[in-house]
Amino acid sequence: MLTKWRTELHGLPRDALAGLLLAAIAIPEQLATARLAGMPPEAGLFSFAAGAIGFAVFGTNRFLSAGADSTIAPIFAGGLAALAASGSPHYAALAGLLSLMVGAVLIGSALLRAGWVADLLSIPVTTGFMAGIAIHIIVGQLPSVLGVPDAHGTLASQCVQLLRDLPDINPYAVSIGVFVLAVTQATERVSKRLPGALLALIVVAAATAALHLNRHGVDVLGTLPATVPRIALPAADLSDIPRIAPLALIVALVCMMQTAAVLRAYPSHPDGPRHVSRDFGGIGAGCILAGLTGGFAVNASPPRTAVVVSAGGTSRAVSLVAVVLAAALLFGGSELLAEVPHAALGGILIAVALRIFRLNEMLGIARRGGSEIWLVAASALLVVGLPIETGMLASIVLSLLNSFYTVARPQCEELARAPGTTVWWPPQGEAGEHEPGLLVFAPAAPLNFTNAAFVRGRLTLAIEQARTPVRMVVIEASGVTGIDYTAAAMLRQVVEALRARGIQVALARLSAERACEQAARTGVLAAFGPKRVFRSVEDAVRSFKASSG
Repeated sequence: MLTKWRTELHGLPRDALAGLLLAAIAIPEQLATARLAGMPPEAGLFSFAAGAIGFAVFGTNRFLSAGADSTIAPIFAGGLAALAASGSPHYAALAGLLSLMVGAVLIGSALLRAGWVADLLSIPVTTGFMAGIAIHIIVGQLPSVLGVPDAHGTLASQCVQLLRDLPDINPYAVSIGVFVLAVTQATERVSKRLPGALLALIVVAAATAALHLNRHGVDVLGTLPATVPRIALPAADLSDIPRIAPLALIVALVCMMQTAAVLRAYPSHPDGPRHVSRDFGGIGAGCILAGLTGGFAVNASPPRTAVVVSAGGTSRAVSLVAVVLAAALLFGGSELLAEVPHAALGGILIAVALRIFRLNEMLGIARRGGSEIWLVAASALLVVGLPIETGMLASIVLSLLNSFYTVARPQCEELARAPGTTVWWPPQGEAGEHEPGLLVFAPAAPLNFTNAAFVRGRLTLAIEQARTPVRMVVIEASGVTGIDYTAAAMLRQVVEALRARGIQVALARLSAERACEQAARTGVLAAFGPKRVFRSVEDAVRSFKASSG
């Protein structure tokens, strides 16, 4: 313990510098994300403090930065806007209640060690719905950047309203938004450690004050209330809980997914364990604290965590230093934020949207993922075409259905011997050696009730289409990691039916421990018989030749 504290103290100077850089990057983003969430700007700073403190106390990862997040903000903002007017006291109360519920789900998942839940969403589906969220953010922030009234309703109706308002755009607001977006993008390309957003905000705030742009229709933040957040339960009714429960589950799942991604990318120790479930609890604690202090749900941030790592941060003290600096700004320099235009925050959020619109990931999926690019397109369209929280739920269902379909319709192939070897492999267009009268059939999935009939149908088709009349079938089972009762009954029936037709049946390379235990318990091995279970396909071939000779 003493050694650990010495290490922490030794790293404090580096953590202080890293915290300064994190604050420079996080503060503008937190202010902008609060706008995205439909909350006052100071709520973004409260949420940042709550996320950092909650994770510092209960989390384990040394680098993770938690706080207001642009991924989940539009999700819950869309859901809450259907229940209360954005910016109203009732809306703020619902946001606090939602934060408490998300925190409860995350803490519950930590207690149940449910880190595996984060793997329910595939990369293509995740990439797709992130693209959909990015489109929502861009469309939602265009009114601020263009200097026209905020648009409401569905994404399509917002686009229609924007088109109608184009003649009324404010050139000053447009210049501010484009400048902030350009500076943020340019500095990110040079180095993620450059606080481009902060530099841009300082420039435009100074220009707004000097040129009195608020007189030209440029909306500004105004002075933030320098108040200490009070710990209190949100002023929401118990009847609101079932109304927002589905939304809380969706937000919690996205938090799990993103937190797990951050932990994989930035582990505390490259070769050490990752305490995924416990870190879910750290994010959950941050959500609880945010809900009690007038904030909203928090999440792990991949880009801010990358800043902590690249700046040489060594512990969770980095985020706490950033919180102290944010508090100093709120209580001692809130006037500095008074002249920050809403168009500037819109520019920052559009930069964030472009960051989460993972074009390179999409191109990689298109090149290497085959038909999975359609999952990207489908999940993006669901999030864009439906209310955002409904589209998110549909994307999650899409991911689960795709996983179910993969298991229910597994790849089943006829194998051939690689020329000059004893290795049996899918031919894949190459010439392979076949033994006359022998069919080697390989199902590449666990066998269960969802695919038993399908696998049997593919085997029957392979026998019918064989080059020569089949006298022996070898089921190559290296890809079979499990056999449930339904699949075992199917295998016993197949063995019995084929033997009735005079076709021998053998089992080869069933190596998975669980599958072997299940095959023995369900009578599959007994159905094949001890003389028809082999360690390799080549052993089965030799047995076939010996019995044929």
